[in-house]
Amino acid sequence: MGEQRGRWNWEVAGFEPKKSVEQRDEYRKPTVPPLAGRRYSMSISSRSELSKHAVSTKFLRLNDKVKLVRDDYLQLRQEAMDLQEYSSAKLDRVTRYLGVLADKTRKLDQAALETEARIFPLLSEKKKLFNDLLTAKGNVKVFCRARPLFEDEGSYVVEFPDDFTVRINSGDDSLSNPKKDFEFDRVYGPHVGQADIFADIQPLVQSAFDGYNVSVFAYGPACSGKTYTMEGSMHDRGLYARSFEELFDLSNSDATSTTRYSFSVSVFELYNEQITDLLLESGNTQSKVYIGSMDCVVELVQEKVENPIEFSRILKAAFQNRGTDTLKFKVSHLIVMIHIYYKNLITGEGIYSKLSLVDMAGSESSSVEEETGAHVTELLHVLKSHSALGDVLASLTSKKDNIPYENSVLTKVLSDSLGGSSITLMIVNICPNKPSMSETLSSLSFSARACNATLSLGNRDTIKKWKDIANDARKELLEKEKEVSDLKLETMGLTQDLRRANDQCVLLFNEVQKAWKVSFTLQSDLKTENIMLADKLKIEKEQNTHLRTQIAQFLKVEQDQKMQIEQKDSSIQMLQDKLKSLESQLNEALLSKETRTTNGSGLQTGEPTSSTSTVDDMDSTAVTKRLEDELKKRDALIERLHEENERLFDRLTEKASIAGSPQLSSPSPKGPPSQSRDLQRNDTTNAKGRPGDAVSVPVASDKTEKSVALVKSGTDIVKTTPAGEYLTSALNDFDPEQYDSLAAISDGANKLLMLVLAAVIKAGASREHEILAEIRDAVFAFIRKMEPRRVMDTMLVSRVRILYIRSLLARSPELQSIKVSPVERFLEKPNSGRSRSSSRSSSPGRSPVRYDSSKNMLIDEQIQGFRVNIKPEKKSKLSSVVLKIRGIDQDAWRQHITGAKLREITEEAKSFSIGNKALAALFVHTPAGELQRQIRNWLAENFDFLSVADDTIAGATGQLELLSTAIMDGWMAGLGAAQPPSTDALGQLLSEYARRVYTSQMQHLKDIAGTLATEAAEDSAQVSKLRSALESVDHKRRKILQQMKSDVVMLNLEDGAAPIRNPSTAAEDARLASLIALDGIMKQVKDIMRQSSVSVLTKSKKRSLLASLDELLEQMPSLLDVDHPCAQRHIAQARLDVESTAEEEDKLLEAAPGSNNSADTAYSSETDVGQWNVLQFNTGATTPFIIKCGANSNSELVVKADARVEEPKGGEIVRVVPRPTVLENMSLEEIKDVFSQLPEALSLLTLARTADGTRARFSRLYRTLAMKVPALRDLVGELEKGGILKDVKS
Repeated sequence: MGEQRGRWNWEVAGFEPKKSVEQRDEYRKPTVPPLAGRRYSMSISSRSELSKHAVSTKFLRLNDKVKLVRDDYLQLRQEAMDLQEYSSAKLDRVTRYLGVLADKTRKLDQAALETEARIFPLLSEKKKLFNDLLTAKGNVKVFCRARPLFEDEGSYVVEFPDDFTVRINSGDDSLSNPKKDFEFDRVYGPHVGQADIFADIQPLVQSAFDGYNVSVFAYGPACSGKTYTMEGSMHDRGLYARSFEELFDLSNSDATSTTRYSFSVSVFELYNEQITDLLLESGNTQSKVYIGSMDCVVELVQEKVENPIEFSRILKAAFQNRGTDTLKFKVSHLIVMIHIYYKNLITGEGIYSKLSLVDMAGSESSSVEEETGAHVTELLHVLKSHSALGDVLASLTSKKDNIPYENSVLTKVLSDSLGGSSITLMIVNICPNKPSMSETLSSLSFSARACNATLSLGNRDTIKKWKDIANDARKELLEKEKEVSDLKLETMGLTQDLRRANDQCVLLFNEVQKAWKVSFTLQSDLKTENIMLADKLKIEKEQNTHLRTQIAQFLKVEQDQKMQIEQKDSSIQMLQDKLKSLESQLNEALLSKETRTTNGSGLQTGEPTSSTSTVDDMDSTAVTKRLEDELKKRDALIERLHEENERLFDRLTEKASIAGSPQLSSPSPKGPPSQSRDLQRNDTTNAKGRPGDAVSVPVASDKTEKSVALVKSGTDIVKTTPAGEYLTSALNDFDPEQYDSLAAISDGANKLLMLVLAAVIKAGASREHEILAEIRDAVFAFIRKMEPRRVMDTMLVSRVRILYIRSLLARSPELQSIKVSPVERFLEKPNSGRSRSSSRSSSPGRSPVRYDSSKNMLIDEQIQGFRVNIKPEKKSKLSSVVLKIRGIDQDAWRQHITGAKLREITEEAKSFSIGNKALAALFVHTPAGELQRQIRNWLAENFDFLSVADDTIAGATGQLELLSTAIMDGWMAGLGAAQPPSTDALGQLLSEYARRVYTSQMQHLKDIAGTLATEAAEDSAQVSKLRSALESVDHKRRKILQQMKSDVVMLNLEDGAAPIRNPSTAAEDARLASLIALDGIMKQVKDIMRQSSVSVLTKSKKRSLLASLDELLEQMPSLLDVDHPCAQRHIAQARLDVESTAEEEDKLLEAAPGSNNSADTAYSSETDVGQWNVLQFNTGATTPFIIKCGANSNSELVVKADARVEEPKGGEIVRVVPRPTVLENMSLEEIKDVFSQLPEALSLLTLARTADGTRARFSRLYRTLAMKVPALRDLVGELEKGGILKDVKS
């Protein structure tokens, strides 16, 4: 149509733009008839009008498309407004719900506060009852503790009859009773540890935590264990650390949302009745606290403590500030006071209490007369404070009204912790040896003074009364504790509800944020779309303007060309007029010649006449030639105008296609039925394509080709596509109950199946597997759901099944080599005595097919061929006469098959193939075109009355084609027919192939695991590889089992079908467990070899390493036999290395005073390093510090750096860096002396104003350098566990 519109229409019949040579020669002949009646004009107006009509049509289309774009824009804008309204409504609902949750949260908070308010009085009463229980026998308690004997101290003179009595044996036989007994509240022998003592003191700490002041005194002579009782050792902590840890644990367990606990500590020393604050020199600007009575107020520093580590740090700093004068320690009192602050956030009530721990001076009184000078003054002050404390305790126990606190500074300072509701505990420490007997008796007598002065409980009735009161107090205390626990549980429930409400609020807040983000994204998308549409509209307007300009130009050109053509026509008319005049002159000349001839002119006149005619002929030839040239120019001009018009038409078409290019649309299920038939024919005619792919040939339409061109090439990863999502949704949402009749259900189901096939066609060969995998579960579930209704076109079902089976074959090498039976086994000739319908009885139904692994093929032991019931017909006389009349040779004539017979054969073939898995395998493994060719060859060989010898006879070859097609269609339809409760034959074959693929994969993993389980390991790297490989195989096996459980294809198995065998994994599991144990042994052996890599080992260290190797040998039975050689070889090598290492005597753990740091300060000078690690420190200077670090054979840190930072640097020096423990007890000047031997860069990075700051910075620098050396990372971990690097904050 386009070509016909682009041609010119000529009105003059017989006139062509380009004439042939013969026509031109004939035109030149002078014998042509007169040209008076010829016309050379042509019509240009019709073509011009056609071009204008085409351009106007294009403009109308463009205007329509612009209108459509505007309508789309308005629709998108309306949708955006609707979405914004919906988002606003949803946000309002969420906001209201958040308000409800906030109200509920406030109610829960109010309920929690009310519960706390109800609990608080009960807790206060509980604390009061607990304190009354502790003070039932008095506010003063006395414990006695005896230390163990040292070497060369002789035998014990102290005995312990029971836990409340201590007996002193004087050894004087002259006395009637050489033994003297003292009774106390509790007596501890030498075997009792710190934990047992603190267990009896813990109730007093609980009372201090409850808000009552408590004081604990350690009394006794020098070297009796007072300081050890209070401070303890590194392995057995004393009362200082244990008391604060107990307070810290109590605060963590009792703290709630409405209560706050805080602790602070003050440490001071009382020497010669003068108080020295030991925390005042720490350099910290902390708050102050005032203690003491009205006439003696002392201002002390209190440092806030957050955890036990900070408490230990503060005590350590205070002990360092106290100094190292041991003689002064014996005549001074050390008081550690822990301040406890409690605040209730509901009532605003605050409670303050304190726990005072006093390490008293020695109680030696016999040495006062022997001493002289200042020491006598010190001893007198000590005796004064002891005597004053004894008087106060005696007055308290005897319930006197006047308590003599003013006799000593010690009693003045602790006046609020002595008497009243406070509790006082004195721990008397004694020496059990004979030389210290007098001091022991003096200390016991002093302590018994306070203990014996306790008010008597009276007679038995009074005692019974007090016991009843104590029992009632205990019962009431238990009831209060139970009520408190119930209220705590209720509080916990309310707290959990509050947390859940908070979680819901957070979730709703997140949802609101997401909704806002979505709304913002949609608004931005709409704005972007609006901008794009506006730009597109602008571009289209510009294009339209440009097209109008071009059209105007072309119209102008066309007008000019028309004028030129008119001019040419006028010139042609002039030439025609001139030609007529020449012809008239020629006629006149001829007439004059004839006249002259008739007048008897002679020869002389004839010569001029002939010459004149020759001239006239020459003039006529020139005119004719000129006329032909003009005609050629006109033809060229017309052709050029035609080409320009064609070019303009093409450009308009291209612009229109670009402006309104259609988007890729999903296939419509309402296609014509002919499409399905065309798909079926593609299977039978495409023999050269991919084997048996019924939909591999694309449909010949422009839209399909464009769609295929837009689809990307497929990948192995299944991706989600719009077409796949649409098909999945349509298949899953198909509900037969919504249709009125079976015909409507069948029509809907078949359209969905055709839609699946069309989608695969559109996807193309590159993405066929991807689209099939995406809709796989939905397709099989749909077929399984619709099978019982028998409404689907079984041929469509077969084609879908074949697509999936061939996709499985393409991805499964174990299925590609399966051989199937040839087509001859499925075809039989009819017996002469059988009826035409006898083939129906030969249908095998659901044929049992088994797989022969030896031949790698499917074998059906009961295959019965399909009988093709076609017999030769006898020729009648009438048929012979008809053939003779038609001119057909009777010998060459062959029988023709009717349409009814073809339909009958198709139905018989369908019934034959139902449930025939062997025939299904033949269809799957054989290309459709090849299978039809084999059937046609078999028919030609066995039914010779259908074959022809002369191919010129019309329709003979078509009989074989029609018959083979009928058989193929029948078989295809039968293979897709289901036999409930079983599925169709192709579905059964797909299930069997899937089971075979899973079985093959499981067996393959079994073989790999078996090979790995028997492979021996040589080293730790190979052990790790084998372990990783076995774990990977086990992971893949579990993944395959999970896929089998969720595979929709496996759900189509028949009832009673053999399940997929899961090979036993006992051997692999055992080997994996053995490898795990072997890996642990190898790591321990490697650690032992690392520890033995030093030059010298101590005897104890060497014994421990050998014992560890013996323990590893005892673990050998947990390994398999294949792993024994590897473990034994590495253990033997480690034992050889340990035994070959030199050994030395163990160093004493306890050395003399002043030499306890010798082990730390001594470090080797070995500077041989295998590998240096470079670090750069930027301190703001012009050049950074470059330090190289490494490790020597003794696991010590070695650094290499310039001797000085500034020029001249002095070259690099190598030094061994001491461990942080070396600087533990050094002063700042001593630390500077140590650093003077190291590179200057380390000194600049480490030195601070104080010794503590320098040690902390050096610890951090040491850890930074050591962590860069792989060989020292374990050492850093050990130092951190030991508390050496505790100042380092990671």
